[in-house]
Amino acid sequence: MDNVLIREDDSILQAMRTFDASGRRTVFIVDDSNKLLAALSEGDVRRFILSGGDLNESVKKIANYKPRSITEDEKADARDFLRRHNIEGLPIVDENGVVIDTVFWSENHYKKHSTLSTPVVMMAGGKGTRLYPYTRILPKPLIPVGEKPIAELIMDSFADYGIDRMIMIVNHKKNMIKSYFGEAERPYNIEYIDEDEPLGTGGGLALLRGKINETFILTNCDILIEEDYSKIYEHHKKEGNLVTMVCSLRNFQVAYGVVEFGEHGNITDMKEKPEFSFFTNTGIYVVEPEVIDYIKDGEFIGFPDIINRIKNDGKKAGVYPINENTWMDMGQLDELSKMESRLRGK
Repeated sequence: MDNVLIREDDSILQAMRTFDASGRRTVFIVDDSNKLLAALSEGDVRRFILSGGDLNESVKKIANYKPRSITEDEKADARDFLRRHNIEGLPIVDENGVVIDTVFWSENHYKKHSTLSTPVVMMAGGKGTRLYPYTRILPKPLIPVGEKPIAELIMDSFADYGIDRMIMIVNHKKNMIKSYFGEAERPYNIEYIDEDEPLGTGGGLALLRGKINETFILTNCDILIEEDYSKIYEHHKKEGNLVTMVCSLRNFQVAYGVVEFGEHGNITDMKEKPEFSFFTNTGIYVVEPEVIDYIKDGEFIGFPDIINRIKNDGKKAGVYPINENTWMDMGQLDELSKMESRLRGK
């Protein structure tokens, strides 16, 4: 229980780290005696970030100071309470309002309530040089994570929402990819677009010209996120973006003491192993079909460069922020084993 309890003076960044450490999407703010004061959800934090808020602000700036709670006697009805009020977590308090327990839905319960029909486009043509020597034998989409290749895990995660149209842009070892996915029936259809020459992380989309005329989700073939895709899609539409990039918080700690100095080498500041936080591109986007018009046929270009063209044209490109722990990236060898361990633990 303690891993979802925070204090009023904690920063919003600390709250996000608590989300990650606990694997929950709601935390509860308590005083020194664990008396319930407020609640804070990932949605509250996301709205604050999108409004340009500073992550170093204290949680009391955005917390809900009228949190719902139940008593120990009501615990048997807790899940019904969660369902009726459409909330993910609930504190259980004693007669003095002190938190004595918590109850949560399972992490992926939201998938039962949301559906999508948008197609998914997977960029699956790269050589996967960061995963060498594995990719000397297998194409990156077929690198196994547990019992399934990463590309299949990704498509299965979209299929949970009812999505049944998957488009793979393939190049390197493409026949192996087609052979694997052609061996068994799946609850979704896979279309292949052959990229004869490497076109970067965005150029291959020009091959979709005339083949797709609706909003689609674009994904790399080596990442998974544990997030509600329908909420990302809704945010994209609400904001009127041509592209919405899913960005994840990343925390990075420098392994050394950092020294700042000025004129004549005078030390101005010293920080022992400082930690930095920033948002980074996960490689998942929601994309309008007009974006294809910004790409020339046969052009080698990265998708971030396409986003710059959109911005320079005065059109909207936005972000959807997620927590660090909801993004799994197997594009590097050290991350591959971490992803497998996490998926095995589910």
